[in-house]
Amino acid sequence: MPIYEYFCRSCQRKVTLYLQTFSESSPNCPQCGNNALNRLFSTFSVRKTYKDAYEGILSDNQLTRGMMGNDPRALAEWNRRMGQGESVAPEYEEMIERMDRGEMPPPEMAGTGTSSYTEESQIE
Repeated sequence: MPIYEYFCRSCQRKVTLYLQTFSESSPNCPQCGNNALNRLFSTFSVRKTYKDAYEGILSDNQLTRGMMGNDPRALAEWNRRMGQGESVAPEYEEMIERMDRGEMPPPEMAGTGTSSYTEESQIE
């Protein structure tokens, strides 16, 4: 079912309404009850499926070769393509920036936590 956005000329607010059909008559504002609404053009996005993203990656020979060779730049590009449109944590952005510079992130940034662990650090 479609969701429509309107601007209410009476209360000067943008409102979002769920309507089963788009009718020629103007609905009432849920804030002030007035029917002086102007329909707005809303933005929308269409997400690719993971299958589409994988097909795009696998058809890119240079990216595939880079990934097979553990090239950090290729791994960063893979992450961008797979996470298209998703917001990420600042730590994740930092990791991608490092890979863009050609650096592999340290293990603690990858979430393994193994870099600070050694056999000598075990307490018996």
